[in-house]
Amino acid sequence: MDKFASSSGARLFLAAVPDAGTAEQIHRLAGVLKRAHKFDGKLIPPERLHISLYFLGGLPERKIHAACEAATEVRAERFEVSFDRTASFQGRSDNRPFVLIGEDGSRRLQSFRRMLGAALTSRGLRRVTNTSFVPHVTLLYDARRVEEYPIWPIFWTVTEFVLIHSMKGHDYRARWSLQA
Repeated sequence: MDKFASSSGARLFLAAVPDAGTAEQIHRLAGVLKRAHKFDGKLIPPERLHISLYFLGGLPERKIHAACEAATEVRAERFEVSFDRTASFQGRSDNRPFVLIGEDGSRRLQSFRRMLGAALTSRGLRRVTNTSFVPHVTLLYDARRVEEYPIWPIFWTVTEFVLIHSMKGHDYRARWSLQA
């Protein structure tokens, strides 16, 4: 199979991922918060933690190639993201995402996403970019819902963005480095 191709039912998306040390830190915090909130849901493993930028699943192969070409054209500097709160998103009543969020620490991320969206749009993928965006990292899914809660900020420098094929794990199909 072509490394960019989307197989039937596959989740294919562009994302920013934390470095391994930060992913472990997030995972440890998630474990503490899971116990504190009495969640039953399974923690997202450290290697699957990410910030989704654009979902590409279900697109024909030629559109995925166009998205990858657009990604190659993006020229951006590395930037820092930070998250200083946790919250439950609405979701289904039995499967609500419990996430890290943070407005102040995501401005550069939002700017980067707009730049990537413009590149995707220039390649005929406007429909992909017409989505709302709340920067977050999902920690687990649970039936319980909790209100927003402040945490000590977690941050990392985004040095690349990736094309992830997600089925029973995350397979990085492509990577694009940001400028130092």
